[in-house]
Amino acid sequence: MNTNSVSEPSANEPKVNEPGMNGRSARGLGVSFTDVRFAYPSGVQALDGVSIDIPAGQRVAIVGQNGAGKTTLVRHLNGIFSPTSGQVVVGDTDTKGHTIAKLSALVGYVFQNPDEQLFARKVRDDVAFGPKNLGAEPERIDELVATALERVGLAGETDTHPHNLSLSERKRVALAAVLAMDTPVVVLDEPTTGQDQRGIALIARIIADLTAQGRTVIAITHDMDFCVENFDRVIVMALGRVLADGSPEEVFAKPDVLEQARVEAPQLMRLSTALGWSDRPRTVAEFVDKLPAR
Repeated sequence: MNTNSVSEPSANEPKVNEPGMNGRSARGLGVSFTDVRFAYPSGVQALDGVSIDIPAGQRVAIVGQNGAGKTTLVRHLNGIFSPTSGQVVVGDTDTKGHTIAKLSALVGYVFQNPDEQLFARKVRDDVAFGPKNLGAEPERIDELVATALERVGLAGETDTHPHNLSLSERKRVALAAVLAMDTPVVVLDEPTTGQDQRGIALIARIIADLTAQGRTVIAITHDMDFCVENFDRVIVMALGRVLADGSPEEVFAKPDVLEQARVEAPQLMRLSTALGWSDRPRTVAEFVDKLPAR
């Protein structure tokens, strides 16, 4: 399933990177969930009154154990799911009134499993599919594809069949396909799964670049070290509800919340707590800087 495929936008549909449209910047869009509830046809209540406001340009990590409602929540952003009740808004666009194809012009979604997203016989065709259907000119498509593949470290795999690549490489092809669409909002579902240290560092640089451009970046992750090093805001979920929402230092200082969500604090924060420090260093550099004072 390739939910990043879109039809050509009409005059009444939101366009990507159009300065001043809907009162937003050319790069970022805010996202809001208002009292969102969602139940699967089986009757399982996956979301239970979730309200979150994410300003344009913010980078946010959503954490919690499997079944907490994280993926269900973000799949409302591009119309894969529609709330049973409540409202989901991207910029000024209520997702309930638009198709997956139209919302994909605003929200790029990188699936946890790249095989749900990739379908073409060549890497280039997978990456080009989105911008082509957004109406980009051939020369612009070539530029977007080349830039996206360069950014994910796969510039030499243009003509390779995606399924001849490793899982970590396929995940980066899926990421390139979203980067090539140049969307104001980027959602990453478990971006570090299957990646080695080099791949994780590459993804971290991409997130930093997107933030510098003013994009809104939302990630679901079980990697707490990656979370605390790369995101300014952490949202903890359990049983379809938000348990905590704040800076990494604030959220990971709440042991009761972490226990309820079955989430473990990042290793440096656990170490600093064990050492009796009141500070919560987020990176190795921060930890080392604080050592001389101890």
